[in-house]
Amino acid sequence: MTKETYSFDKLPFSKLFKTYVSNFADLDDFYSVNPFSDSEIASKAKRIKKQESHKKFLKALNGFHSELGIEQKAQVEKLADPDSLAIVTGQQLGIYGGPVFTIYKTISTILLAKEWEKKLARPVVPVFWLADEDHDFDEIAWFGIPGNEEFKKVEYKDQSNGKLVSDITINDSIEELKNSIKSEMFDTDFSEKLWNLFDKCFKSGVTFRKAFALMMDELFGKHGLLIVGSNFEPIKRVVADTFKKSVINTDDINKSLEEQSNKLESNFHRQVILGDSNLFYIDEDEQRLKLDREEGKWSAGDNSWSEQELLDLIEREPENFSPNVFLRPVIQDQLLPTLGYVAGPGEVAYYGQMKELYPHFDLEIPVIFPRFSATLIESGIDRVLDKIPFEFHRYGERIEDLEKEYVKISESTDVEALFKSWKGSIQSASADPKDVIKDIDGSLDGLVGKTVSGFETELDKLKGRVYRSIKQQEETQLQRIRKIKAQLYPDNGLQERMVSFMYFMNKYGVDVWDNLLSDLEKEPLQLDSHHLIRL
Repeated sequence: MTKETYSFDKLPFSKLFKTYVSNFADLDDFYSVNPFSDSEIASKAKRIKKQESHKKFLKALNGFHSELGIEQKAQVEKLADPDSLAIVTGQQLGIYGGPVFTIYKTISTILLAKEWEKKLARPVVPVFWLADEDHDFDEIAWFGIPGNEEFKKVEYKDQSNGKLVSDITINDSIEELKNSIKSEMFDTDFSEKLWNLFDKCFKSGVTFRKAFALMMDELFGKHGLLIVGSNFEPIKRVVADTFKKSVINTDDINKSLEEQSNKLESNFHRQVILGDSNLFYIDEDEQRLKLDREEGKWSAGDNSWSEQELLDLIEREPENFSPNVFLRPVIQDQLLPTLGYVAGPGEVAYYGQMKELYPHFDLEIPVIFPRFSATLIESGIDRVLDKIPFEFHRYGERIEDLEKEYVKISESTDVEALFKSWKGSIQSASADPKDVIKDIDGSLDGLVGKTVSGFETELDKLKGRVYRSIKQQEETQLQRIRKIKAQLYPDNGLQERMVSFMYFMNKYGVDVWDNLLSDLEKEPLQLDSHHLIRL
């Protein structure tokens, strides 16, 4: 396994993200701590104070883990240390784990926790926050497999009907999905062990949250990863006051978010559109409905309340409320002593809208670490990469444009001109011998002409073969271009966003991520560049 860095500048990331990793000083107004400054991070660590809610959260965690069927006593005890800090990440509960970047976020979190535990001489716990408040089912219900020329997206058949994904129970369609995946991914020496692992987690009758938690604990619990979430009634009770505060201070909170978002948008972009509130209501049909406010009345679907009625309902039934993309990080950082959050490019952008939100809850925005970013290059692709005159980032372009450009390059040899010149040389070289032979015996003049003409006929035959050879080589190269693009930029997206990580486990072993983690641990983690990793 070898690794080389590749600049984000050439890749399809936003202007904001590229600025974040290359010139953080230009973003001081939107973030508090430079993720590439050890002194600033160390200073941030000194400012972190555990909230009163932290101890209550630790008690609730035991029940949370029990419901998930995982044992994380050692991680919880480490977090309970008075001096402990946390490096946190999170992700949607993708079927069979989702794309490869889920792994990169997790590995980044584990390695950053180890790094800062050494630097600060304090316990630092890597935490994976299950996105168990999300209801976007379509985003998690697919499995991506690269092919030689096209990307295969296999979908899990079910409907969420607006329910939280974490509460949806996996049905018998999981077997149909599994069979479809197995028909696309050939069996290897690792397949049986792989499916034994995932069949224990993703099976009919198990919720998406439990399946995902079991999988993450199986893969990374041994590395000290603590699994948490908030869609759990005892935890909702701990954060009920935060829910109420978000309602009471809606105007001030929205003003802070809007001002910051406008400021960000003036030079970059806003990732998230603001709403009337930062809460959702979960109705009796388990649908997650947006809370809206109009003329002092709050509503969600067919339900409506005065502000006091809404506050009373939150007090009585906090489990029926769910935070949005802005409030979820606030809850996370109230419950955990968060030193930093490991974010994908989109998350980096919406955290930029949030800096002035945190003070409304007596908090400071954490360090936002960009996650590790990489493309895995398999040996079959590595062997042909150098045979094509395109840099890695070019494969993000349309296949038609790449093929057209390659054909133009390959036509740089003017075959017609070459053979025309060759024929001219034969004619010129034949003139003197032809005259000499004619003087010796005039009757041989015709035979000499036929001989020279024969040379030209053979050259025409040779030219045809040259053209056929060029065409064959060209088609071989075009096939290589299509194959490289399909593997490195499947469906015109970066591999890390499209290919499900189980694909690589099937080819390289269930322990492939342990090996990658171990390899990356040998040197400081580079988060300011993309990486090309040759397997």
